[in-house]
Amino acid sequence: MTYRKRLGLLVVLDSLIVMTSIYFSMLILSVDFNIFKSPLLLLTMITLLISHHVFAFIYRLYHKAWEYASIGELMAIFKAVTYSIITTGIIQFVFLQDVYFRALGITWMMHILLIGGSRFCWRIYRDRFLKPTANMKRTLIVGAGSAGTMVARQLLKNPNENLLPVGYVDDDPKKQHLDFFDLPVLGTINDIKEVVERKNIELIVIAIPSLSKKVLNKIFDECTKTKAKVQIMPKIEDIMTGRISVSSFRDVQVEDLLGREPVQLDMESISEKLEGKTILVTGAGGSIGSEICRQVSKFNPKKLLLLGHGENSIYQINMELQNKYKDEFEIVPIIADVQDKNRIFEIIDEHRPQVVYHAAAHKHVPLMEYNPKEAVKNNIFGTKNVAEAAGTFGVSTFVLVSTDKAVNPTNVMGATKRCAELVIQEMDRQYDTKYVAVRFGNVLGSRGSVIPLFKKQIQSSGPVTVTHPEMTRYFMTIPEASRLVIQAGALAKGGEIFVLDMGEPVKIVDLAKNLIKLSGYSVDEIGIKYTGIRPGEKMFEELLNEDEVYPEQVFPKIHIGKAKLIGEDKLHWLIDNFEQLPVNLIKETLLEIANMKTPEKQMEKAVIN
Repeated sequence: MTYRKRLGLLVVLDSLIVMTSIYFSMLILSVDFNIFKSPLLLLTMITLLISHHVFAFIYRLYHKAWEYASIGELMAIFKAVTYSIITTGIIQFVFLQDVYFRALGITWMMHILLIGGSRFCWRIYRDRFLKPTANMKRTLIVGAGSAGTMVARQLLKNPNENLLPVGYVDDDPKKQHLDFFDLPVLGTINDIKEVVERKNIELIVIAIPSLSKKVLNKIFDECTKTKAKVQIMPKIEDIMTGRISVSSFRDVQVEDLLGREPVQLDMESISEKLEGKTILVTGAGGSIGSEICRQVSKFNPKKLLLLGHGENSIYQINMELQNKYKDEFEIVPIIADVQDKNRIFEIIDEHRPQVVYHAAAHKHVPLMEYNPKEAVKNNIFGTKNVAEAAGTFGVSTFVLVSTDKAVNPTNVMGATKRCAELVIQEMDRQYDTKYVAVRFGNVLGSRGSVIPLFKKQIQSSGPVTVTHPEMTRYFMTIPEASRLVIQAGALAKGGEIFVLDMGEPVKIVDLAKNLIKLSGYSVDEIGIKYTGIRPGEKMFEELLNEDEVYPEQVFPKIHIGKAKLIGEDKLHWLIDNFEQLPVNLIKETLLEIANMKTPEKQMEKAVIN
């Protein structure tokens, strides 16, 4: 129906209601009058008709989409009718020196009932009879709070979403057995399985924005007992900014199920360190390096140097940042190898950065077992080159991205990263630059991590390969890892090793099971195959040695350790004689250096033995 036809229909309908209401109100009151001779009735009808349409246009009664009518539309009707009745009463008093209160009161009630009813009847008809439900997914909403009811209302208003909300589950005892938007609260989170089976639910939407990771894990565990698909509503801030709609649900990600809350930044202290400064990120095209660049860009640096060996990866992060920040600060893409000492010195001398984030490294454990010389050249020599250049040219802060595999390493990659820590610890004594290291657990979604591998195996119908059923790791997200690097730079005093409190370690097999369930399959359908521990792998990882641990947190969820500088003489010998050493001796020397203990610890070990 066109707007003109719709407007005409509503005006005619309201006119009939207005003119007949006053007549029937007097009829109800048994007032004896002749419709053609009564000046009271004629004056009242004319005044009421004109004033109603005036206030109807003021409160836009003819401009509202009544198929979505709710409290706001009802209030508009209430105001228009009330003010038109008051105006009519004033006119009666002025011209007739009397006001027929009872007749006007009955007329007011009839207007509210008939005008409001005529509008809301269309919404009821649309919701009950015009909305297709045959092929719509029956949807259960977890959470009957403001977010859950927002989701329900959005789905009820938009049949094009192809989702039919059936009800809610909520743990709040005050909400049990109540209806919100005509949808009942069907039980608690523990009742999800029973509700899904009883109501033939096909989709479960988690709609609790303030949800903790622990509770989300509990909800997800209950949801996976059913065959329904599980999704989660978008963040409230994304909805408020208009980036996405309420009904833009997304699948639950493995990152959502980490058993802790994400790390937050001390924005003020970081801003002091980065705003208006020149920042260098090595390995800027990698998973961690590129995210560091994104995080740093939010603090309005003067210049951001993107250094990497891979042409394509540097091109991609450069284009991404140029499109977003080209008018705010200078972005310089640099193709260089950290193993090339002269080139690294040349770059830092030219640009004179105040902060260096060193993320360039070889990190794949089994590959480095087969290529120990490349691991040494990139992870030790590369770190030494960048760190020396930073000290030589007066860089204020140098942050090394390290790993939990540097603690009591059993593999080449972990040993080279521990040696890299020794390099910067020694340099912290030689230069004014503040050198610090940041140890990560496994980073979810980074290149070479288990998540992309598991996803590929699931897409190929399995099985998912896990090395050992008891294999455990600490996990964090790429944004968390990058924030920790940046926060470490702001906290740096020199010589520290920063570690994120990542909660309890996660079994790799549990991660695999969750990912299978998140992909819409059962573990039996995909299967899990145990392949055995690979060369250099440990069953469990540690974040700090027992003699490195400082239990207090220097920042929420960030611990600090001061690893003692042990083995530097042996490391110097390895660096000086590297080219002449056979591979086996290189590996032995690396592990010896990385696992050296303090004299006190060595004596304790001897006594125990």
